[in-house]
Amino acid sequence: MARGQDAATQQQIDKLSGQIQDMLETQAAQTKRLEALEKQIADLTDKLNQPAAGDSASADDLKKLAAQVQEIDKKRQEDNEMILKQIEKLGKVSGGSTGHKLAAAVSTTASTDNSTPGAGGPQKGYDYTIAAGDTVSAIAKAYRAQGVKVTSAQILAANPGLNPNSLIVGKKIFIPDPSAK
Repeated sequence: MARGQDAATQQQIDKLSGQIQDMLETQAAQTKRLEALEKQIADLTDKLNQPAAGDSASADDLKKLAAQVQEIDKKRQEDNEMILKQIEKLGKVSGGSTGHKLAAAVSTTASTDNSTPGAGGPQKGYDYTIAAGDTVSAIAKAYRAQGVKVTSAQILAANPGLNPNSLIVGKKIFIPDPSAK
C-alpha cells in the first residue's frame, strides 16, 4: 500500500513538475514579448521626439485644401441664401419684411458711385450703411437683386477687417461692382 501511495504521489509530483515547466516556458515567452514591446515603444517615442521633415504640406496639398475651403464657403453662402429666403417667407407670413428694408436701402445707395483703391487699382462700387439684422450674404443678395453681380467674398475682400460674424450697425462699408471696372 505504501508503494501505491508513493507511485500516486510521484505521478502528482511529475504532473506538477510538468505544469511548472510549462508555466516557466510561458513566462519566458511573455518576458520576450514584453521586451519586444518595450523596444517598439522606445523606438516610437524616439520617432515622435524627432522633428519630421515630411510633416510639411506640399503645394498640391495646399491647392486641394484651398479648393475644399472654397467649396465649403460656397455651400455656406448657399445655406445663408436659403436661410434668408426662409426668413423672408416667415416675414411675409407674419406681416413684416426685413428683405424689403434691405432692398430699399440698396436702391437708395445704389446711385452713389465710389472709387476705392483695391488690389488692381481704383474700384467702382457703392457705399452701404449696415442696418440691424444685416448679414454680408443678405447685403450681397440684395445688391445682386438690383443688378450688381457681387459676392459675399468680394464684399469681405473690399472691406479688410470687416468681421462677417459681428457687423456693426451704422458702419459704412464699400460694395464693389465687379462689372463696372
